[in-house]
Amino acid sequence: MRRRLSFQVKLFLSLVGFSCLLLTLLGSILYHVIDRQIHHDLGQRARVQASQIALMPGLAEKVAARDIFGIAAMIQPLRNQSDASYIVIGDVHENHLYHSASPERLHLPMIGGDNAEVLQGKTIISMRQGGIGVSLRSKAPVLDGNNKVIGIVSVGYLTSYIANINTRQLGQAALYGLLLLCLLFIFSWMFSRNVKKQMFWLEPKEIAMLVRQQKALLDALYEGVFAINAEQQIVLINHTARELLDIRHPENKLLGRPLAEVIRLPSAFFSENDFTSTRSHHDRIMVLNQRQVIVNCVPIALAPGDESGWVFSFRDKNEINTLSSQLSQVTRYADNLRIMRHEQLNWTATLAGLLQMKRYEEAMHYIQSQSADAQSVLDFVSAHITSPALCGLLLGKYVSAREKGIELKLDPACQLTHIPPAISETALMSVIGNLLDNAVDATLQTHQSSPVELYISDRNQELLIEVADQGCGVEDAMKPHIFEQGVTTKLSDNHELAGSDHGLGLYLVAGYVHQAGGSIEISDNQSQGTILSVFIPFSSDASGGEHYESQLALYCPHCGR
Repeated sequence: MRRRLSFQVKLFLSLVGFSCLLLTLLGSILYHVIDRQIHHDLGQRARVQASQIALMPGLAEKVAARDIFGIAAMIQPLRNQSDASYIVIGDVHENHLYHSASPERLHLPMIGGDNAEVLQGKTIISMRQGGIGVSLRSKAPVLDGNNKVIGIVSVGYLTSYIANINTRQLGQAALYGLLLLCLLFIFSWMFSRNVKKQMFWLEPKEIAMLVRQQKALLDALYEGVFAINAEQQIVLINHTARELLDIRHPENKLLGRPLAEVIRLPSAFFSENDFTSTRSHHDRIMVLNQRQVIVNCVPIALAPGDESGWVFSFRDKNEINTLSSQLSQVTRYADNLRIMRHEQLNWTATLAGLLQMKRYEEAMHYIQSQSADAQSVLDFVSAHITSPALCGLLLGKYVSAREKGIELKLDPACQLTHIPPAISETALMSVIGNLLDNAVDATLQTHQSSPVELYISDRNQELLIEVADQGCGVEDAMKPHIFEQGVTTKLSDNHELAGSDHGLGLYLVAGYVHQAGGSIEISDNQSQGTILSVFIPFSSDASGGEHYESQLALYCPHCGR
């Protein structure tokens, strides 16, 4: 299996490759710049030399007289001091009179074809193929006393000479480039190592996997989570937070925006709650986007004393209250069982004493008197209610109410052979238990021992549950709101109906009924008190829940069964 290169090595090789490419490109540009500059400088130098030689005193006379030896004697000292590759003197017929590099070309024609402008009195610079090779040369006219062209001076630099100059210049530049390349190697390795260190020595694929895992974990959280930076801009928000706060925009549209533009915050959010401090805050009740939530805040510290933001997690306060209510319901079930156990122990202790005293007739009479009422209730519930758990609940509520001095009456027409599929047995027990507790509490507030009546029926394609009490009742203004969370009429003067667990019991009942597609009616009892009626259909269509809120405040036109 071929071993894959690490990110650090890949980054190093990429930087080195790019640096080499860049240096090669710079070298090519530098070569062309230097070559152009050398050609320009040497061309101007040749032009100056040719012009000065053409103006030398006595040269025109020797050219006119075709004095080859005189011209050579005059030009040779200049040739020894000049860096030009050659100096050529020609006559008006373009024949050589002097050639410093190739004397054998005397009297031979000048090669290149660039003499026409010179014979017209102009000084030129050209690149031509001459007798000894290609050269960069400048030609100037030799004038007599009448300014008539009588000869040509040519000073040139062979391209091989120019190439040698370029080679020396580029050689020096190459040494500096090699040193620079070594420095780039060192920098590339240190840079790639530092980048890998900043990435916690992880590969990019591993980082991408961690990011995807983090996003999946955040979206899987049941709590809402969002994070902000030091400028109070959103840097992270999960799906649950957007759902709980009713934020319609996708996550990518929210990142980078100020928190106050996305979430409606209470006044003095950061100052009053001191979220900008370095301390964590837990279980603070706040209102975000008009929704009451419980918030936890933890600062993000990348380094000690360097806070770069905060992470907020929150959950709906209503859900916490609902869980508390359900826990209270379970606690009440346990209390009912303890009451029944306590009664049973007292009854057993009395019976054991009578038997130890061999008072058998009194023991039989005691058994019959104590069990007659409980047995009748047990027989009735077992015969009319098919759910064992619900039977246990009703027996517990019966005993609990009797301990409080309240009689729980079961209507003789009660019948429950099967539970609607839209509601679970546990939810139905919560509905009935909360309604009975609510009725008992309302009756206790009147300081009377009036009975609480219960009617359960699964006839007519729906489950009907009615609980009637003779308590203090509910005011008409309170009826539309009695099923809202936190709404309770349990006051210190005990003149009104008490909601279970301070307004959570009826709210929980309404929630279960709504989920089952049912409805609730509240009405006044004939004598005094309240009748609560729950209707849950047996059909799978739960559309009745759509009209749930509008039916909460309906009044029952009848008070009978």
